[in-house]
Amino acid sequence: MTEFNNVCSVTEMPEDETKQSFHHRMFLEPQETKRSMKALLVKHAKKTCSCTPTKVKDNVFSFFPVFQWLPKYKLREHLLGDIMSGVIVGVLLVPQSIAYSLLAGQEPIYGLYTSFFAGIIYFIFGTSRHISVGIFGVICLMVGQVVDREIQRAGYDLEPAALSVLTDAAAYVNTTILPVNRTSQKLLCDKSCYAITVGATMTFIAGVYQVAMGFFQVGFISVYLSDSLLSGFVTGASFTILTSQAKYLLGLDIPRSSGVCSLITTWINIFRNIHKTNICDLITSCLCFLVLIPAKELNEHFKSRLKAPIPVELFVVVAATLASHFGKLRETYGSSVAGHIPTGFLPPRPPDWNLIPNVALDAIPIAIIGFAITVSLSEMFAKKHGYSVKANQEMYAIGFCNIIPSFFHCFTTSAALAKTLVKESTGCRTQMSGMVTSLVILLVLLVIAPLFYSLQKCVLAVITIVNLRGALRKFKDLPKMWHLSRVDTVIWLVTMAASALISTEIGLLVGVCFSMLCVIFRTQRPEAPLLGWVAESETYESLSAYKNLQTKPGVMVFRFEAPLYYINKECFKSILYKQTGVNPVWVKAAKKKAEKRMLREKELDSGGISMEFASEPLGFHTIVIDCCAIQFLDTAGIRTLKEVCRDYREINVQVLLAQCNPSVRSSLIRGEFFKEGEDRLLFHSVHQAVDFALGAQGHSGTGASK
Repeated sequence: MTEFNNVCSVTEMPEDETKQSFHHRMFLEPQETKRSMKALLVKHAKKTCSCTPTKVKDNVFSFFPVFQWLPKYKLREHLLGDIMSGVIVGVLLVPQSIAYSLLAGQEPIYGLYTSFFAGIIYFIFGTSRHISVGIFGVICLMVGQVVDREIQRAGYDLEPAALSVLTDAAAYVNTTILPVNRTSQKLLCDKSCYAITVGATMTFIAGVYQVAMGFFQVGFISVYLSDSLLSGFVTGASFTILTSQAKYLLGLDIPRSSGVCSLITTWINIFRNIHKTNICDLITSCLCFLVLIPAKELNEHFKSRLKAPIPVELFVVVAATLASHFGKLRETYGSSVAGHIPTGFLPPRPPDWNLIPNVALDAIPIAIIGFAITVSLSEMFAKKHGYSVKANQEMYAIGFCNIIPSFFHCFTTSAALAKTLVKESTGCRTQMSGMVTSLVILLVLLVIAPLFYSLQKCVLAVITIVNLRGALRKFKDLPKMWHLSRVDTVIWLVTMAASALISTEIGLLVGVCFSMLCVIFRTQRPEAPLLGWVAESETYESLSAYKNLQTKPGVMVFRFEAPLYYINKECFKSILYKQTGVNPVWVKAAKKKAEKRMLREKELDSGGISMEFASEPLGFHTIVIDCCAIQFLDTAGIRTLKEVCRDYREINVQVLLAQCNPSVRSSLIRGEFFKEGEDRLLFHSVHQAVDFALGAQGHSGTGASK
């Protein structure tokens, strides 16, 4: 109590001097905080373990948000919009699901499975009304890289080829998968079977990570993935996606590169085999680009006038499939096609527990990217439409969207921005639209899927590449980003380059480490200006930033705009010495050196003339340190302030602290800052500190003249 009063006192002077300088002591009594670990644990345990009907109901409704909003569903207001948006997203999702399956190293049917189950499960567990959960290009790429690696380790050929008739017969009985309750035959695990086994196992582990993060409430990890970092990562991964699909555009049969520098390796292999280009696939790719890109641009340009975007991808898929089938492009020109896509569902199958050690580490970045994108998108659209989402529940939702489907031959999912924007713009009101989308995909799975047998893989590659336009357009935003924040721009460039040129996982790690280093460097070399007085006010601002500011004679006001801790303590002292123009250590050393020299000269002076040393005036008598931007102090920071006060006091300069927050004041008290000198005072504003310094100097000058 006494220490705190001394700390918070503005000044401590006799009564007559107080009246003259208009200063008074200010007392702040701290709140009494009794922290008993035992009491806290008991209280938390009682709260957690208590079981009342109301609490059970709240927990159930919190864990299954569908029970909250579904009974209140407004049919007349919401149903039409949800059906319309669900159908449109489903129509767009069918060709994308088939296309992204190639990216994940899987057969087309598994992409449809993934999109079907993700929509249903998020409908039950999700809290966002608008986001679309399903396949996402970057996640598919990361899954595909792991799948290819494990396939190679298992001894299969690295490059997936069209399924043979024998494989079709072995893997899919009678070309149609029987319902679950009628299927008991053990399927032969060929290359495609092993690929989905790897993908499903990694999906299961990623989902477990996400649910665990929700359970332990460690969603704060996502704060380390800034918007610029995520944007750079997605753009860099887009180059890898484009590169992985380039061979399909040319109809080349080359192995898929993985690992470090896979982008460069893939392009080297493409140019080495460029003479083997399939002309039919190349022409088909060019025609699809000529149709899809202008149509996509028109959709975006007239989206305000169109009630729904034109499903041009579906039209292209249908037209290309018909052309390939009736033109017999596979038989005549050797074009690579999607192959048999069966109807129905495979029987559920647990993940391969023996594969978990191989993919456990690979699942970590996939889990983090998946929940970071999902949470950020859900919060963005919730803020836009005026409702709230629960970040931890979103982690549960996306986790179960991976755990449960992993038993049904699916790979990893997350929210996707492009489909979410389409969903929102076409009238979506609730996640009922996600159920409608799943029903559209179910129709394809049960009836339409086999009709895509003759669809060329180059068409699917074109669809994948065209959907990368949004990420690649980020280069157009670089000048604006540079103008807003150069640090964010550099983080974007570093993350993008590392993700594209090294690998996606290492690129993400590089981006996180680099962004954290940027934060450290910004606190290591922060802004630290001298301040000037704004006339007719009590405000002090930076002299280097504003004109027409005044300085008080003999007083320098210094602001350090960062926490003061072990990393920047030397920077604090060097900038302070530079700004004030006085290094007290050098002044003391020069003074001692001059005194020794004068003493020697006095001893050698035969005349015995007395000589006294007179130091040069410093030009100021007080330094006020504005601590408003110092968020915290560590032991090194407290020690640095002690050294600065002591060194300046030895050359007759007083150091005053002003505008310290409670955390800094508490650190100063614990560090016994105020016990080492009676002149160490703390002020609640810079203006008070400056007035005190001027008053104290004026009084000492008056006393000297008397």
